[in-house]
Amino acid sequence: MVTLTDSAADKVKEFMVSKDREDLALRIYISKGGCSGFSYGMALDAPQADDNQYDFGGIKVVIDPQSAPYLEGIEVDYVNSLMGGGFSINNPNAVSSCGCGNSFRTKDEAGSANACSH
Repeated sequence: MVTLTDSAADKVKEFMVSKDREDLALRIYISKGGCSGFSYGMALDAPQADDNQYDFGGIKVVIDPQSAPYLEGIEVDYVNSLMGGGFSINNPNAVSSCGCGNSFRTKDEAGSANACSH
């Protein structure tokens, strides 16, 4: 199961309205790379037939089958701070992450997080 907070859902709605593309879904995915082994990604995209699909008050969230095991149980939030706003992912599968929080490592991946390079 994936959770999208009200704050995150509101921000996604804003993006969809500003792009006049309310037919799209929020795609959350992982890719190899980053300081810790995997990096998070998010995009507005058309749902695919094999995606895991969730609905949060009219906001569709989709996750591809390859990313799904790594993202099971995540909570996506949108946080405003003095340094600006952005999406935040709380991932119970991550055993370590880099300092910037954009990449992570799972218990099945060896090693530890490296310093962020940006």
